[in-house]
Order: sequence, then C-alpha cells, then structure tokens
Amino acid sequence: MAEKNIPTHVSIIMDGNGRWAKLHGKERIYGHYEGTESVRACCEYAVERGIKYLSLFAFSTENWSRPDAEVSGLMDLMLRSLIDEFDTFQRNHIRLRVIGDKSGLSAKLIHCINDVESKTASNDQMTLIIMLNYSGKWDIVQAAQHYAADLKEGLTDISLDFNRFDGYLSTTGIPDPDLLIRTSGEQRISNYMLWQCAYTEFYFTDVLWPDFRKEQFAKALEAYACRDRRYGNVK
Repeated sequence: MAEKNIPTHVSIIMDGNGRWAKLHGKERIYGHYEGTESVRACCEYAVERGIKYLSLFAFSTENWSRPDAEVSGLMDLMLRSLIDEFDTFQRNHIRLRVIGDKSGLSAKLIHCINDVESKTASNDQMTLIIMLNYSGKWDIVQAAQHYAADLKEGLTDISLDFNRFDGYLSTTGIPDPDLLIRTSGEQRISNYMLWQCAYTEFYFTDVLWPDFRKEQFAKALEAYACRDRRYGNVK
C-alpha cells in the first residue's frame, strides 16, 4: 500500500558539487563524481518510499559555458554512470528517460542513452528522468515550434489550450513535479521546468549535493507532507 502524502514526482536540482570539491581541496570534477553516490542513494530511497517519478537536473544548456575540462568530464561521467548503474536500474525496476536537447551530445553518449532507455523500458517501479542539456525556456520554445509545424501541416488547429500545449513539451506523459528540491542553499529554479513547476512545492536545503543522502531526502519528504496544496482554491 502506498504511503500517504508521498509525492508522485520529485525533482532535484543537484547543486553544490563544485563547492563540495573546493571544501575538500579537490578539483571541481571530484565533486561531480561524489555526487553520483547521492544519485544512487536517492534513487534507491525513492523506490523504497514509493515515489513513481524522480527527475534530476544533471546539465543545463547554460552549463556549456563552464571550462572545457569540466564539461568534458561531466559528459564522460554521464556515459560511465549510465553503464555502471544499469544493474541498479534493473535490480530496482527503474525505467530511464533522458530529456533535453540531444543534438549537442556526442554520438557515443546518445547511443548509450538509447540503449539503456530501450533495455529499461519495461521497468515499472519508478521512472528516473535525467534532464541533460535542458532548460525550461528551450522546452517551451521547442514545444511552440512543434505546434507551429503541426499547424502548418494541418495536423492541428488554431485552438490551443494548456492541456494541448503540455503534449508538445519534452516531458509529455510525465506528471508535473509535486516537489522540487534544490541543494546547496541557492533559492532559485535556474531556468528549470518553468512551465511544469507552476504549482510545485519548493524545498531548499543548505546541504551540498554530494552530502545529500537518504536522511536529507527523508527530511524533504517530511516537509512536503506538511504542506497544504490548494492549487489556487480555498479549503
């Protein structure tokens, strides 16, 4: 039986890897490596608590402006993580989806993404969504472009409402986040799921992402359980 007041979809902005590395006297990339342990712990805990969707903001379109060595290291880490964590996905019955502008990714990484997505497609315990080369503004613009293309081809009509527009977003078929967690003390959403987070509950913590594990995740869920979600109505 599912727990009460457990969000269906939790999204996390994984922030603070670089600061964690600096505090430990290491290069920034080491913080990202340590952060993969938090990803594994949070995935397993999400499954344990009955969360059906867990989305992680792994790399934004703005992150390309970071030093080349860091960007290259992040892409290599993503490739390695997909390979290394495949058994974790299968053992926990986790389906993988990667969402974002894949045109900027290497052919090798795209092939690996497609392979893992295909092999985990039938897993039904939880869907893990990795937001890679993603931004909220990009998502809205690409949705508008696809709608305009369909309109030009006569595949749709001029009457567009919120529900129909949802179908053009990259997250179509995935419920909007109930809870958005951001680590490291920053209190902004940084161009992330701007449309989808219209009624999302936000939880900010000073804990740096590499230190965010099951105990910290549990605190976020406890805070969420106390929220009164009215969606603009009066109760």
